[in-house]
Amino acid sequence: MTIVLIIIAFLVVIVLGGAIKVVNEYERGVIFRLGRLVGARGPGLFLIIPVIDRMTKVDLRVITMDVPAQDVITRDNVTVRVNAVVYFRVINPEAAVVKVLSYVKATSQISQTTLRNVLGQHELDELLTQREKLNETLQKIIDEQTDPWGVKVSIVEIKDVELPETMRRSMAAQAEAERVRRAKIIHAEGELQASQKLSDAGSVIAKEPVTLQLRYLQTLTEIATEKTNTLIFPVPIDLIARFMEHRGESSSSEKEKEKGKK
Repeated sequence: MTIVLIIIAFLVVIVLGGAIKVVNEYERGVIFRLGRLVGARGPGLFLIIPVIDRMTKVDLRVITMDVPAQDVITRDNVTVRVNAVVYFRVINPEAAVVKVLSYVKATSQISQTTLRNVLGQHELDELLTQREKLNETLQKIIDEQTDPWGVKVSIVEIKDVELPETMRRSMAAQAEAERVRRAKIIHAEGELQASQKLSDAGSVIAKEPVTLQLRYLQTLTEIATEKTNTLIFPVPIDLIARFMEHRGESSSSEKEKEKGKK
């Protein structure tokens, strides 16, 4: 009798162990009863019928999946290798179990083919400069294709674009030529502005010759601060012309005074 009770107790423990299920907050338990879908349960504690019911757990957290590098031929016939990363999660656990064998593998495959197809419709410059726009296009297309599986694709990001060696050298030479062109333009613009300022200064000096004399005196003052060298510089006749005229007028007045005394 004791052995029978022990066996019954053991069977009860096994049955209860198979009947009691605990699902975490980030999981759902999809229940099948004799092969038919019953629905998703959880989170928390619930009971199922042992042997008759079967439960499959589905993780609802965001999955980060790397898309392997794909060889892509752009619209302008340049071969590049592109890889990406896809962020997705299950929003319908029943569809994720019933409608696809492995939603992770299926999402990976559809991401690879979509990456090749979409990027192949664009030129290399668009691939390098319009990453954000291409990411949005990829996300929209992949999300539409995975929606029947209960999978929501939230983000698709192109990680790296690997160019051929010859193309990298060509782009580097092009970038260097562009930098040289900009430097020459900036230098030419500076020369133009300087010439305009010099022209304006020449116009002012032409109207007021005194300004030239003031500028000459200022230059002498700047040179005089350096006492290490001996400088010989010519004195413009215009600078002393007024003094000569003033001296001539003084001599004439003195001669007239002497004549008046005589």
